[in-house]
Amino acid sequence: MSELILHHYPNSPFAEKVRLILGYKQLAWKSVFIPMIMPKPELTALTGGYRKTPVLQIGADIYCDTALICDVLEDLAPTPTIYPNAVQGAARIVAQWADSALFTVAMAYNFQPAGVAQVFADVPAEGVQAFVADRTAMRGGAARMSPTDATGTYKSYLQRINNMLHGQDFLFGAQPCVADFAAYHPLWFTQERTPALAGILDATPEVKSWMARMKSIGHGTPDSCSGEAALQVARDATPTALQGTVFQDEHGIALGSKVVIAADNFGLEPTEGELIAATPTRYTLRRTGDRSGTVHVHFPRLGFTLKKVSP
Repeated sequence: MSELILHHYPNSPFAEKVRLILGYKQLAWKSVFIPMIMPKPELTALTGGYRKTPVLQIGADIYCDTALICDVLEDLAPTPTIYPNAVQGAARIVAQWADSALFTVAMAYNFQPAGVAQVFADVPAEGVQAFVADRTAMRGGAARMSPTDATGTYKSYLQRINNMLHGQDFLFGAQPCVADFAAYHPLWFTQERTPALAGILDATPEVKSWMARMKSIGHGTPDSCSGEAALQVARDATPTALQGTVFQDEHGIALGSKVVIAADNFGLEPTEGELIAATPTRYTLRRTGDRSGTVHVHFPRLGFTLKKVSP
């Protein structure tokens, strides 16, 4: 197996989700730090347009979105599992809620003025303005929830998590699963990146104890890697051959078609390429670039749209 390369930055909540899973599964990995805002030239040379964080690279295979990255890591290292058979469906549903509803509310709470002051303590005013403009563009014009509304909702969500933890160490039992990693990362940002606002966690002591257990998992021992070195890895590698069911047609778009894939609600930058797989759970595009060579870029079906490029 080629080395695992994670393209991320330290403050990214979704990257923290994957960093912890890498640590939990005791997988060796290389760390490529990318900018928080566009442009991200080395990353988009690999993905063809997708810019959200993190992205997992294995040779010339590029995996977008943490829901798919979780599945890939589980396939590579099934033990310890993050999808226990007895609760797999429920755990995936909770993870999807955490990555969407919980994340949205938590970040609206975290980015009130006291939180912004801590996150950007050493950043000049123009840097803060650039970040705000970047995230506004990522939302595609959608309004952000007000901190007042977010506070009440966040408290309710924290209490629900607290209730799930009553009498057990993790959300679904004695061991962490994908739901724990997904629910943890927005709360991690509150506790670790905006500590001035972390008092909201005090009303849910079982959540705080669980967070300490999650934090103790750690990230393993990553090695640093440059973006240019990661591009060289892609150029030198051959994408993994596709296996199993590669085509489940829901769009009337044939394999081999030129298509565009984009997220459906946040970070809408499109990726264009040749559709070479549309499995029950993911899409795969073949792309060739001067800096990346030929790569396969993989997306989950859930949360992404597929459209044929007009001739």
